[in-house]
Amino acid sequence: MTSDGKRNWKPQTTLIHSGTVRSQFGEMSESIFLTQGYVYDTAEAAEARFKGEDPGFIYSRYANPTVDMFEKRMCALEGAEDARATASGMAAVAAAILCSLKAGDHIVAARALFGSCRWIIETLAPSYGIQSTLVDGTDIKNWEQAVRPNTKLFFLESPTNPTLEVIDIAAVSALANSIGARVVVDNVFATPLQQRPLELGAHVVVYSATKHIDGQGRCLGGIVLSDKAWIDENLHNYFRHTGPSLSPFNAWALLKGLETLPIRVAQQMQSATRIADVLAERPEIERVIYPGRADHPQADIIKKQMSGGSTLICIDVKGGKKAVFAFQNALDIILISNNLGDAKSLVTHPATTTHKNVTEEARAEMGIGPGTLRLSLGLEHVDDLLQDIDQALASAKAA
Repeated sequence: MTSDGKRNWKPQTTLIHSGTVRSQFGEMSESIFLTQGYVYDTAEAAEARFKGEDPGFIYSRYANPTVDMFEKRMCALEGAEDARATASGMAAVAAAILCSLKAGDHIVAARALFGSCRWIIETLAPSYGIQSTLVDGTDIKNWEQAVRPNTKLFFLESPTNPTLEVIDIAAVSALANSIGARVVVDNVFATPLQQRPLELGAHVVVYSATKHIDGQGRCLGGIVLSDKAWIDENLHNYFRHTGPSLSPFNAWALLKGLETLPIRVAQQMQSATRIADVLAERPEIERVIYPGRADHPQADIIKKQMSGGSTLICIDVKGGKKAVFAFQNALDIILISNNLGDAKSLVTHPATTTHKNVTEEARAEMGIGPGTLRLSLGLEHVDDLLQDIDQALASAKAA
């Protein structure tokens, strides 16, 4: 036990045992409580439950025993006081942003974002009277220059989707603290195993649990983690009344995913590191961006805030769209998909999929060109993956 009474388990142990609550049957695996509501012994007990005088569950839109186990396990891993699990990663992002702001407030966000995240910042928030500014997040001076008297929130991904830029979370958090703002970090690409934003000063962390946490292409999910006071004062009522709740079945699947998360991510990173190094030497490849390489543009920040690289690689294939389409179509093992963090290796062409609704000018600002591909490495043998990439590059060169 630590001084504050918490178990000082390593992540591998935490992800198997933390948060588990067993029923009277003593089941080995976590139970799935597929219920909408709950019953009370008396009318007085129901009243006490709704008044908050008696702890327990009221309605599965608010909380559920299986979902609660997932939230507690993620809190133990992340080092957060409280969390709310959501139906998807975008539900988590939207909840974390919208519950923190009102009309007249201002949000600053890094411009390198997933397409849907950028839509929330650029389109949805302004429609509710929330001002927004996008900046090149890799330079802290840009964040400083974007601050206004009404700036209340900073939002960023790090590493970013899909070009794997890395932002100095500690520097952005220090700036936010100096003006009384909060920082929300989307930590999907790093996973909680390689980067811990709360320890770096961030106030809120969000995940698409659909990605590495599930990691096997089964279900959608998301989660928002922060201190208990912020959850109670900002997120709780938003979450309760808008209903972006996670289903108990999906929570159970995500609990199973967490048990193998360290093993999967370690293997995926090992493959990504080797493949990035090989691709960097290929004449068909114009650019390789990988957080584990010394030539990464933010290598100094990565050493400071990440304990490892990533399961993803960003590359630019020479020959533009025609070449990258030929490359994708020639792949045998690696599958074309807009998902990531899966046991299966996946490839995505952002310009025509995840970022197709972003303007061409905005894509150029983010470093997304017609030849840009995002590779998400899975659990296949790395030699098989390299052979698949080699024969696909031959097709790209001939295109």
